[in-house]
Amino acid sequence: MALEEGARSCLVRFRHKLEQDIKPAYLMDHMISDGVITPDEEEKIKTQPTRKDQAAALLELLLRKDNHSYISFYNALVKEAYNDLAVLLHDDLPSVSLNGRSGFSDSSTSYVQTMLSEGGVPQRPVVFVSRPELVNRVREKLYHLLKNPGWVTVFGMAGSGKSVLTSEAVRHHGLIEDCFPGGIHWLSIGQLDKPDLLVKIQSLCFRLEQGLDSQSLHRTPNSLDEAKERLRFLMLRKHPRSLLILDDIWDSTVLKTFDIQCRILLTTRNRSLADSVSGAKYEVELESGLDENKALEILALYTDMKPTGLPEEARSIVKECKGSPLVVSLIGALLKEKPNRWNYYLRQLQQKQFKRIRKSSSYDYDALDQAMAASIEVLPHDHQKLYKDLTVLEQDIKIPAKVLSVLWDLQPEEVEDILEEFVNKSLLFVDTHNKPHLYYLHDLQLDFLVEQNRNQLENLHLNVVHQYQHYYRDGPPTSGDEECLYWIRFLTYHMAKANLSKELFSLMFSLNWVSIKAKIMGPAHLINDYVEYGSILDKENSEVRSQFQEFLSLSGHYLEQRPFPDVVQLALSQPHTSEVYKQARVHALKRADNGKLYIDQINKSGVDSLSRLVIHPHQGSIYSACFSHDGTKIASCGASKTLKMFKTTSGEKLMELAAHDDEVLCCAFSPDDHLLATCSSDRKVKVWNAERARLLRVFEEEHEEQVNHCVFTNAARRLLLATCSNDKFLNVKLWNLNKPSSQNTMFGHFEPVNHCCFSPDDSYVSTSSNDGTVKLFQVSTANEWKTIDVKSMFVDNDDDEEVLVKCTTWTADGKRIICAARNAVLVFDVETSDMLLEIKTNRLSTVQYCHACPTSNLLAIAFSNYAVELWDLEESKKRADCSGHLSWVHRVQFSHDGSQLLSCSDDQTVRLWETKKVHTSSAICLKRDSDVIFNSEEIIVSAADHCNRLQVRDGKTGSVLFQSEEMSSRIRCTCLCRQPSAVALGQENGTVQESGLTVSQVLRTIGCRIQRLLTSYWRLVLAVAYYTGSVQVLELPSGKLLASLQGHTKTVLHCQFSQNGQTLITSSEDTTIRVWRWQSGECKVLQGHREQVRNFSLLPASPNDSRLLSWSFDGTVKVWDTENGEKLQDIEAHQGAILSCHVSPDRCLFATASADRTAKLWRCESWQCVHILRGHQECVRSCRFSWDGQCLATGDDNGEIRLWSVKDGSLLKVCSRDSKDGMDSLHGGWVTDLHFSPDNSLLVSTGGYIKWWNVERGEALQTFYPSGCALKKIHVSSDFSTFVTIDSIGILYVLQRVA
Repeated sequence: MALEEGARSCLVRFRHKLEQDIKPAYLMDHMISDGVITPDEEEKIKTQPTRKDQAAALLELLLRKDNHSYISFYNALVKEAYNDLAVLLHDDLPSVSLNGRSGFSDSSTSYVQTMLSEGGVPQRPVVFVSRPELVNRVREKLYHLLKNPGWVTVFGMAGSGKSVLTSEAVRHHGLIEDCFPGGIHWLSIGQLDKPDLLVKIQSLCFRLEQGLDSQSLHRTPNSLDEAKERLRFLMLRKHPRSLLILDDIWDSTVLKTFDIQCRILLTTRNRSLADSVSGAKYEVELESGLDENKALEILALYTDMKPTGLPEEARSIVKECKGSPLVVSLIGALLKEKPNRWNYYLRQLQQKQFKRIRKSSSYDYDALDQAMAASIEVLPHDHQKLYKDLTVLEQDIKIPAKVLSVLWDLQPEEVEDILEEFVNKSLLFVDTHNKPHLYYLHDLQLDFLVEQNRNQLENLHLNVVHQYQHYYRDGPPTSGDEECLYWIRFLTYHMAKANLSKELFSLMFSLNWVSIKAKIMGPAHLINDYVEYGSILDKENSEVRSQFQEFLSLSGHYLEQRPFPDVVQLALSQPHTSEVYKQARVHALKRADNGKLYIDQINKSGVDSLSRLVIHPHQGSIYSACFSHDGTKIASCGASKTLKMFKTTSGEKLMELAAHDDEVLCCAFSPDDHLLATCSSDRKVKVWNAERARLLRVFEEEHEEQVNHCVFTNAARRLLLATCSNDKFLNVKLWNLNKPSSQNTMFGHFEPVNHCCFSPDDSYVSTSSNDGTVKLFQVSTANEWKTIDVKSMFVDNDDDEEVLVKCTTWTADGKRIICAARNAVLVFDVETSDMLLEIKTNRLSTVQYCHACPTSNLLAIAFSNYAVELWDLEESKKRADCSGHLSWVHRVQFSHDGSQLLSCSDDQTVRLWETKKVHTSSAICLKRDSDVIFNSEEIIVSAADHCNRLQVRDGKTGSVLFQSEEMSSRIRCTCLCRQPSAVALGQENGTVQESGLTVSQVLRTIGCRIQRLLTSYWRLVLAVAYYTGSVQVLELPSGKLLASLQGHTKTVLHCQFSQNGQTLITSSEDTTIRVWRWQSGECKVLQGHREQVRNFSLLPASPNDSRLLSWSFDGTVKVWDTENGEKLQDIEAHQGAILSCHVSPDRCLFATASADRTAKLWRCESWQCVHILRGHQECVRSCRFSWDGQCLATGDDNGEIRLWSVKDGSLLKVCSRDSKDGMDSLHGGWVTDLHFSPDNSLLVSTGGYIKWWNVERGEALQTFYPSGCALKKIHVSSDFSTFVTIDSIGILYVLQRVA
């Protein structure tokens, strides 16, 4: 639409006057915003040498434009206070035709455009992205002004898009027609003094008077009071149904000038401004940032690109500025001119160089830093100082007012008032969902403060530490509230930033601090501190720093249990040379003097732990864990249905998602670590944004059974996802993430497929199936390339017996493929399918998973027997046993640089191992069935080791006093006798033996020291029982075989010498008990039980008493005379198996515990049941009388311990009923053994770990956590000071009370 003749003539007529007065640069900013001239046209005009030449060029351009350009030029004159010039143009303002301009053909659109143009409302920016939710919220508030005057406040921080959003909200035909048919009038205010404000109102009045008859015109108001009254008259009388928009209000005194009972919308950074005026008030708060997609859209529009085609720096810019509309627009405009500067502007943002991000638009401030500073400068001077203190905060951290009360040394009420002022001025944000409220800075505000106060940062942090030390001089806060959380989390940060090295050393090398912070924050934050401030701490003592870090890395998962464990007790498990142990020992001795119970292990092994970190991420089995490709993160998933992500260095949780409706079976990172894939028993495959924890894709239609495994290609160039499932036919699929359905389906397996894996070059995908084969498919065509028949490699295999191939892994060169099946790992040549190597393992365990190192010849293997092994494929040699897991290990994976290995297990932990530090362990693992003699200051322990050799050890020093050769039959149990010169062994083959081995054959000596040690054990006898049923009796230290006792036909379960050592009694799975005069070989067979006899007890009330009490899985208790083999009593005691029995110290009563969940008390004289003890919810596995015979303790398979009155059978106490741990047991497993102290005040129990209890209160006094679990028995010295046991991974523990 061409310019109307009247308007054209007007411009020509007043051209000379306009050229003399106007400043084109100011006017063009408004006209660009209105969209009537382009930045290129502006640039061309600016190339003119003088201001007057520029004005002439602008007018020449206008003469070639349309009516909208004329109206925009007129509005620009009004806005820039050229009122005299605007009057010259007013009479010839064109009325815009409803159909006169392309893009405004719709009548309602033209009506809106005309109304807004005449009112001076800015046009949409050249680059505009809709924010419909916020726009509708503003419109909703404006509709409240339909019938009555009032105020709508749109507030937000600098650059949040208040003006653009407001102008867009009123760009609505229905809103204008319904509420503001009298017009919408825009007035930009900013920071003004009174004369400038008067000029602004004069300009507005002038605009409102245009078009009125001459009688309504008045002289220009000369004071603010006159201007206010004139404005009131015009708005109420001449424009009664119009809206006045006041843009960028800073001062309440300015706002009061407009308190004239009309309809007003104001934009401001200070939400409290409207409190100073009267009338109805409504608010709209603007979020400080756009979401990522909106921000990227703005950058794409500025740079004329598609959002998907933007460089990676675009996403980083948005992330760095948290989507600030101001920053995104400023940088977008700059990139429009300099499109190759993406990286440059990203660096400026990251380095807080706000001055270099300068405007290329009509924004009020020349650079970003000016916009930020403007908000602070209006604060009172003392409040500016307080705001400056916020420089020390960390990004994205919310703090309660009480923290600032400490920092500012002000009353909390004063602090809250100051913070409210900061919030109202959009200098601070408040999270009102928390009680008390939490306050935080936008990243841009914090970055600005840091840049402004860079030279004072150390002093600001120093002030924080000094204020904390003054306020908490009596000790750190422990309340656990938000204030406490802040100080406990960030005190180390402030000390480091304040360069307070010695204070940091003192704090972080303190077990007190470790205990407080771990209890409140968990161990991951502590480990982070040692990693982050390691360079500072190492200046003091790098060895101590590594000791504390290692202690937390390997014991930290215990610190996540509730009730919270005793950190001093945990620290006592550290090596004696460790500073952690030394501090713990000092604390323990001091507290022991005050009656606190502590336990120290006196036989610590010198073998270093191979684990670097233990994480306890899930409640329930962990089926999968994987490294990110950069090695900094670990993802894990399992039975909890969740997906979690952690830092590799500390185990700090980064993300947690409720991922699926059923168990999550696998998770995998994409090659660039941006994505995570999960698959589940719910038959779904999901793809997540790993950085933002958002679900991107769900594939739920194609797999009809559980999806077992998912894996991305190794390279991101052509990203694909492979999945495999339990489907009968369509069980392997390839997915292109940009497509809603699978790209290809691999056919060939007709049984469930357990695992899939891409070759290193992504040419092939290997699949492992329950059909006993591994298949290789071409990725490009989905055709089968070859099949490897793994089942045929098991030559002893029955054709009907399944061979389940669990997984495959490729060597780094892609020439070999390795698969796991049954108890073996098989290595094949990819080209020929020939088997190159077979690694066979323990027949009692199966291989769960294997993974080849990407950078070396190492292979990691996970087993069902809780072990992880490392093998060298080139040398076919095992390199390491990585022990520590307490249940089946489901997955192992090397990091992509090969430096680390992770493993995950049913024991709910993920363990990290450093591959360079692993070695074949020299530690000897012992079997849990053992016997111990406490002899004054000596402790003698007998047990079989993992090589099936019999060992006798000095419990205090760990020295091996006797070691047999490897036995042909597996040793089941042993017992020692102090009196005669012999030792008995029980065997699987049912024999009992006395050895004739020479000293040189059986004795391991290490110099004269060991020989001297042996002299004190010179007359010991040892019985050894085997799984075959045989029993041997040996003399120590010679190892001479004294007797070999044959008779049992099945495994010997228990053996015990009589008090005089002349008789050896054994019980067996063959249901019999045998009483041996072992020196003569004479044997009495006690027959009568129908099932295995696991244990028995002698009942000598006097030296001549030969009675024996036995119990069995058949539910009966029997009493025997061992002299003649006669059965004296046969008691049908329980409906279920009897698991334990104990005779009272006075031999008057005995107790039985059963799988029928009851315990019973019996009288020895009458053999009648006295009391039935009910209440346990699981099998009652152990029982024990107190030494005074007044109390009975029982323990069950749920970890619960009950204390009963022997007198009347009443329940006295339930020990720690409400304190289940992470393993869903009160004791980490079954309660297998119980012992009272001689004074009956204490009780020790074994299960997953060892606990000591106060009998009177039923409260736990102390807990000792072994490396393994499933403790069978604990041997206790007569004075209750020493305790000996062996855990599931074969570690011997000799524990002593600290006193």
